[in-house]
Amino acid sequence: MNLLHTNVYSEYSLLSSTNRIKELVSKAKETGFTALTLTDKGNMFAAVPFYKACLETGIKPVIGLEIPIKHNEHSGSLRLLAKNITGYKSLLKISTLLQTEDNLRAGLAPDDLRSRINDCLIIIPYDSPMHQLIKAGDVEAAKEWCVRWITRSKKEDWYIDLAGNADRESHHWEAVSQFASRFNLKLCGSNPVRFTSKEHYEAYAAVRAIREGKTIRLEDEGHAERSFYLKSKEELKQSFSSVPAALSGLGEIVEQCNITIDLDQRYLPAYPFTKSEPAKEVLKKACLEGANKRFNHTITDEVRRRLEKELAVIDQMGFNDYFLIVADFMQYARKQNMMTGPGRGSAAGSLTAYVLYITDVNPLKYDLLFERFLNPERISLPDIDIDFPDHRRDEIIQYVQEKYGSDHVAQIATFGTLAARAAIRDTGKALSCDSFLIEKVAKVIPSTPGITIKKAMEQERGLQQIRNDSEDANKLLTIAESIEGLMRHVSTHAAGVVISPVPLTELVALQKGQGPVRLTQATMGIVEEIGLVKFDFLGLRNLTLLERVLSIIEQESGRRVDIHSIPWDDVKTYELLAKGDTTGVFQLESQGMRRVLRSLMPTEFEDIVAVNALYRPGPMDYIQVYINGKHKKAPINDIHEELTPILGKTYGVIVYQEQIMQIAVKMAGFSLAHADLLRRAISKKNKADLEKSREDFLKGAKEKGYNEDIANKVFQLIERFANYGFNRSHAVAYSMISYQLAYLKAHFPTAFYTALLSSVWNTPEKLTELLQETKKRKIDIMPPSISKSGLLFTLEDHGHTVRFGLLPVSHVGVQAAKHIIDTAREEPYKDLFDYCVRVNQRIVNRRATENLIKAGAMDEWGEDRATLLYNLDQAYSFAEKVLSFQDEMAGLFTLDIETPQYEHVDSLSLQEKLSFEQEALGVYVSGHPIEQISDVLAKYQRVPIADMIQDPKGQERKRLRIAGMVSSLKKITTKKGDPMAFLEAADESGHCEVVVFPDVWKQYGTMIREGELLFMEGSFDHTRDKPQFLLKRSVLVQSIVASAPKEKVLYLKLKDQSLLPDVKKLLIGDEGATKVITYLEKERQTIQMQPVYEVGPSEECMNHLMELLGREQVVLK
Repeated sequence: MNLLHTNVYSEYSLLSSTNRIKELVSKAKETGFTALTLTDKGNMFAAVPFYKACLETGIKPVIGLEIPIKHNEHSGSLRLLAKNITGYKSLLKISTLLQTEDNLRAGLAPDDLRSRINDCLIIIPYDSPMHQLIKAGDVEAAKEWCVRWITRSKKEDWYIDLAGNADRESHHWEAVSQFASRFNLKLCGSNPVRFTSKEHYEAYAAVRAIREGKTIRLEDEGHAERSFYLKSKEELKQSFSSVPAALSGLGEIVEQCNITIDLDQRYLPAYPFTKSEPAKEVLKKACLEGANKRFNHTITDEVRRRLEKELAVIDQMGFNDYFLIVADFMQYARKQNMMTGPGRGSAAGSLTAYVLYITDVNPLKYDLLFERFLNPERISLPDIDIDFPDHRRDEIIQYVQEKYGSDHVAQIATFGTLAARAAIRDTGKALSCDSFLIEKVAKVIPSTPGITIKKAMEQERGLQQIRNDSEDANKLLTIAESIEGLMRHVSTHAAGVVISPVPLTELVALQKGQGPVRLTQATMGIVEEIGLVKFDFLGLRNLTLLERVLSIIEQESGRRVDIHSIPWDDVKTYELLAKGDTTGVFQLESQGMRRVLRSLMPTEFEDIVAVNALYRPGPMDYIQVYINGKHKKAPINDIHEELTPILGKTYGVIVYQEQIMQIAVKMAGFSLAHADLLRRAISKKNKADLEKSREDFLKGAKEKGYNEDIANKVFQLIERFANYGFNRSHAVAYSMISYQLAYLKAHFPTAFYTALLSSVWNTPEKLTELLQETKKRKIDIMPPSISKSGLLFTLEDHGHTVRFGLLPVSHVGVQAAKHIIDTAREEPYKDLFDYCVRVNQRIVNRRATENLIKAGAMDEWGEDRATLLYNLDQAYSFAEKVLSFQDEMAGLFTLDIETPQYEHVDSLSLQEKLSFEQEALGVYVSGHPIEQISDVLAKYQRVPIADMIQDPKGQERKRLRIAGMVSSLKKITTKKGDPMAFLEAADESGHCEVVVFPDVWKQYGTMIREGELLFMEGSFDHTRDKPQFLLKRSVLVQSIVASAPKEKVLYLKLKDQSLLPDVKKLLIGDEGATKVITYLEKERQTIQMQPVYEVGPSEECMNHLMELLGREQVVLK
């Protein structure tokens, strides 16, 4: 007799099951089943993976869906099983309805289902109202319930489910059997399957507890759910031996459900034409029109031949509409003045894409190959990935949805899973483990991406020791390992969007996304297996940066820079790159890359392309070969002179995949399409394919007259580099963004830094580093201002000063910042009392206002920040009176009330001021605690952290001294049980990681605390991409300062800020080490000038300052 389980969840019923598809299906086969059902809760994510796994294993897939139902006071569930493809599509539509309509999530009513259930079997499960009514003895009410739900569908498709322990439920089973017989309904039996094997119960119990947010004790858990495993065929048969009708019902279900999902079909979307012209002709005309624009109406034979070849392949492969669709949304982006990337991936090798303005890379100029993108001998869907500014990507998706219809467009879903540390922490919490033990175990897991508990156990002896020493730790790790990798939540794929020629619910279920565009109930790989074409819309932060820099330049100077027309041989740009001055420059920011650039000293665009391609694990070893070749320090390895045109530009190194293809064409007479197949075969390292490729290559080389020894050497070279070779099309496209940003940084530094600061406004560590670098460029940084600031950083003083925005201020959100700015535009705030009256306190709360004061955003009134904070209560009371009167008078009269006077208190010390700025902004604006004592520390050979990191020879120094504030501290225990630590230390120039080994921690650990200023001696490790300072000795900075002799300071008193530029000119011309502090009388603001303005001071400088400000206003003491 054919039997099957009909109540089966997979891990896609999030945190309700531990069943993994392949493991589940294999177990079903192993235990004697020829068919298996899947009935996940409300979703169809697992349908295709389950279907494929069943076919691969040799058992029949029965695809189902559990849905919640609700009518009047009754609620419960039904299980629907697809009889065929029509039934399967019904499930897709019903799941979509459940997951997209908020009002239906609690349950579907009879009317919601009647017209939607086609070719499905319906199982009335044990938790249904019908069962409860029969249990209560109300057979008539149970009958009415059945009539209400079964009406308008085939009665023979309905089954009443029996479930539970036979001994305990025998009386109920008998009542249900009589009810079914009386009303001519069928029976079936089921056992809930929530985990695959008996031994998985504890993992399932933990997962369930995680879902419910509860803590459990495994020994106290009931026994009912322990039977929720995949029982064998014999066990299932035995369970329902007393009710033969239930078993025969299962046999009927197996016979009736026969589904075939076509996974060989491709659903290419059609471009919506206004005319009946074939897509082929429309594309050809668009390409000719675009070519005329791109090449100034001079289409050469080379361009014409390449276009004809590409268009023929595109037509042959059926992708005409695809190119028109991409060209259309790219045209829309340009019309919206949206910055788009020059290209990404192999699509940049297409001339068609270039003339359609899909990409901005001329493949003929850069010797790029179309066959690397579309190969007629390797049938695959086209894959054009497009970069948009990360804050505007949704606009393009919205446009596509509006153009092709919401039923035809969706974003692709992805899943967050239980990673190793999360599995340990969640399991530990669910099982009520000791919190210290949980953290002890979790912290030993390396932070390496993709790490598993099993791998961590192999790598970390300490973890194995913890497991061996503690039964609780062993239990925790065992269960955590069982649930590790299970699906935890659905999220949206970073790029993938599908456009379908048919309504998507014919192929895949949908669910609600974060915005108006829905998500596929299928992940990326499954979407492609279904046959849908994906389009990758990627949000690139660096395009946002590029767009913002250009906007700032235009706002400040009125000049519009055409980034596509900049010179590609700009000397100033290459000088910047050769210095490794690449903060904010796409792809070139890492310390390792900076060292390479300083060694390479690039002089042409090809150098940037090569470095971007080589700076990866594997080919990195050949960077020095490339550099030596460029600077003629070593002979170029030239196997054969005919390869020089191919390898000459890269000094004998195979850098790009396209070079492998070109070598195969040159030496073996391959077509480019065949050469692409060779490249792929070699990179996959399949032994049979590799041998076949070798034979083909050697045969072709022999036919072209090459020596066998030479041919073998060349093939070995290809074989060695096949895994390392980079996609040249992608390297060229992304190097363009690198160069464009470097160009802007070289020529418009203030605009560049303003935009760059805005891009990291909510990352204090990066912001600190950038602020210091900006100051080094002699660009002044001003605190936020409630009257002058925008949301983010802006330029002032004709492009010489950068002003903080309001958003970086803690507890000031977008709505609050916009409200403050909009209110200030109506009329500048007069004082704190005026501000409190005019600003809506429901939008800008007291915490936000306090932080604005602490950040310096209200300094413009000339009052000290301490005084403003002290008067805040008085200001709010005043505002309450004014607003109350206005409400009572309905705005008919104004209140003539005198504004209170400030009650003055002692001014903040510089240290207090800096502390407030750190609290409100996460960074220091008026200076840095280390900066204030930099002269004292310099006498002890202190090196700024940024200088140490950027010094390529820094690792050669035996002893280095740095000073910094401890911003974070992480203590760990070594495998031997000794304490040590990793900390982040920051000074006025930047930050670095400091490693404190056990012997050093033992001696200096008591002084190392977060927020402490330390003077440190040690060595520097440049070998890692994240450099580390290895601590040897440490002393508190305050002890050094206390013992240092006091030095003179130059105090300057200015009537107002307008004199500041003239004062700076005098100061900057008189270098020295005397600090300068200025007081702006009108603004009542004290400013400690940056170190660049420190003076001797010379007699000449003092005289000029006295002439400008007055003798009494210049004091040296």
